[in-house]
Amino acid sequence: MLNKYARAFFTRVLTPFAAFLLRRGVSPDAVTLIGTAGVVVGALVFFPRGEFFWGTIVITMFVFSDLVDGNMARQAGTSSRWGAFLDSTLDRVADGAIFGGFALWYAGKGDDNVLCAVAIFCLASGQVVSYTKARGEAIGLPVAVNGLVERAERLVISLVAAGLAGLHGFGVPGVDVLLPIALWIVAVGSLVTLGQRVVTVRREAAEADGSPTAHGTSQGSEA
Repeated sequence: MLNKYARAFFTRVLTPFAAFLLRRGVSPDAVTLIGTAGVVVGALVFFPRGEFFWGTIVITMFVFSDLVDGNMARQAGTSSRWGAFLDSTLDRVADGAIFGGFALWYAGKGDDNVLCAVAIFCLASGQVVSYTKARGEAIGLPVAVNGLVERAERLVISLVAAGLAGLHGFGVPGVDVLLPIALWIVAVGSLVTLGQRVVTVRREAAEADGSPTAHGTSQGSEA
C-alpha cells in the first residue's frame, strides 16, 4: 500500500543523489550491497542489545539504498534482470536481519519468549509473502493484489516503533510498549496479506487454467 504512494515521492527526492553517485563512478550493485550490509550491521549489532534508537538510526541511513540503486540503474540505462534479482534477494536478507535482531533481543535480555516467537513469525511470514508473489509471477500470473501489509509497511511500522521504543533508554516513559504492539500488528497484517495473495493466486490460476489459451498445468517443487 505504501509502495504505491511513497515510492514515487522518494524516487523524485533521491534522484539528484543517485545522479551524484553515478558521476562518481559508483555502480548500482555496489549501492545495493553497501545498503544491505549497513542494514544488517545496524540490526544485528544494536537490536540484540536493546539499543533500538541507534539501531534504527543506522538502518534508516542505509534502507533507502533500495530506491537509490534502481534509480541509478534507470538513469544509467543499465537496468537488468541481474540487478532486479540481486536487489530482491538482498531485500530478504535485510528484512531477516531486522526481525532476527528483534528476536535475539527477546530471546536474550528482553526475556520474552512470546515476543521472540512473534518476531520470528514476522520474519518468516514476510519471506513467504514475498515468495507468493514471486512464485505466482513465475508461473505466469499477474498476482494483481495490493496486500494489507507489504514490505514497506512492515519496515515503517517496525522501525518507527523501534526507534520510539529506544527513547525509553533516554528516560522517556511508556514508549517501550510500542515495539511489542508493532510486532503484533506486523504479524497479523502479514498473515492477512498472505491470505490475500493466496486467494488471488488461486483465483487467477483457476481463470488461466480454464481459459481456451491455457496449455495445461505445470507442477514442480522447490527446495
